[in-house]
Amino acid sequence: MNAAPLLRRVWPAVMITLTLVLVGLLLLLPLLLVFITALRSGLGPYLQALQLPDTQAAVRLSLLTVLIAVPLNTVFGVSAAWATAKFDFPGRSLLLTLIDLPLAISPVISGLVYVLLFGRQGWLGPWLEAHDLKIIFAPAGIILATTFVTFAYVARELIPVMQAQGRDDEEAALTLGASGWQTFMRVTLPNIRWALLYGVIMCNARALGEFGAVSVVSGKIRGLTNTLPLHVEILYNEYQTVAAFAVASLLALFALLTLALKALIEARTGRAHT
Repeated sequence: MNAAPLLRRVWPAVMITLTLVLVGLLLLLPLLLVFITALRSGLGPYLQALQLPDTQAAVRLSLLTVLIAVPLNTVFGVSAAWATAKFDFPGRSLLLTLIDLPLAISPVISGLVYVLLFGRQGWLGPWLEAHDLKIIFAPAGIILATTFVTFAYVARELIPVMQAQGRDDEEAALTLGASGWQTFMRVTLPNIRWALLYGVIMCNARALGEFGAVSVVSGKIRGLTNTLPLHVEILYNEYQTVAAFAVASLLALFALLTLALKALIEARTGRAHT
């Protein structure tokens, strides 16, 4: 008779404990081991690994990729969200489906598609070679592949927010004589700014950590086409464990920073409670 009330009291505690154990074992412990292994030989070798020319080149290429891919996808995300949330037009459903395409396709497959298009033996390869242009096995291919993989992040954050807002505010501003740009800057943007920042942060994190598509189109040329994730793989395969985990710790630090910013935005907007 008393088993059911006891179970109702104990069950939440069991589920919370199980969740904490799984989070600790699957997430926190591996992250902690990254830093422990990176610093295993001391701070000197750790800093030395981060100062290697190949590591510095990987950092620069990763930052360059992020600085190009994220703004491009931000512009696209805002434009796509504005178009699909504020207007009805033929092909709107198709556009919404295509926005999700990069999320449904394996990054490796997307990389292979770009090789098929822009590789030396690809459809556009002869034309690119004739004009002395190189995309595959070059930074341009890495940026292109990363842009594709992170294509939907900003748009998918903004579309539901803009749809929930409706069109009344923008229509009122236009009726009062505001231009389209003024309406966006003074009416739309203030209402979506936190969702936009959230989408940019997630897009940024995904771009920096992309491995699959980039590994296909980069050629893994040390000092030239290696991003941070690719550089970690090469160092690890060469049994340079400390150096590999030192570089991995940079990605881990960025992941922690991303989580902190994400939590801050959720607290600011109340998303964590909705």
